[in-house]
Amino acid sequence: MIDESAKVDAYIAAQADFARPILNHFRALVHAAQPDATEAMKWSFPHFVYKDKNLASMAAFKGHAAIGFWYSEDETPARAQQGGMGHLGKISSIADLPSDDELRAMLARAAAMIDAGAKPQWMDRRQPRAALPIHPALTTAIQANPDAAAFWSAFPPGKIRDYAEWIGEAKTDITRDRRIAQAVEWIAEGKGRNWKYEKR
Repeated sequence: MIDESAKVDAYIAAQADFARPILNHFRALVHAAQPDATEAMKWSFPHFVYKDKNLASMAAFKGHAAIGFWYSEDETPARAQQGGMGHLGKISSIADLPSDDELRAMLARAAAMIDAGAKPQWMDRRQPRAALPIHPALTTAIQANPDAAAFWSAFPPGKIRDYAEWIGEAKTDITRDRRIAQAVEWIAEGKGRNWKYEKR
């Protein structure tokens, strides 16, 4: 596999001030703990690849960063409480990360699973999550757009949950209304909330 470290450099450089130290810290830790790991951009965010398998990934968003392990134990308490992508919850500073020793242990377990020929843990634990309430304004806006209504009715629960969570997290009516307008536009095109990161 071609190492795409230059692309990862560019990804990190483009992120917000709070995110760059988090991403750089985890990146350095991965390479110190697993020197054979290479880097690749997949689904538009950085992955660390070990023996041609996805070992771990990291991503940055507007207000938090996320770190995930493809071969890992169940989500951490922070992830269970906060939601977000990955296994460690929504990370806004290095202080939000588990200790370096804990991260090294997670990476070692993931590498050992790959060595043993295991399949990614998420394949074994995929279970539908509890449905979130849909904001009435989103329902109304979707029903007013025939294309959006058609796609919405065919969306799997995960895509519906992503939109419900995004709209529900809005702190003000203005933000909520702006997100609803954007959501309806994407839904009418058959796109999920995280369509930019979905495998093409």
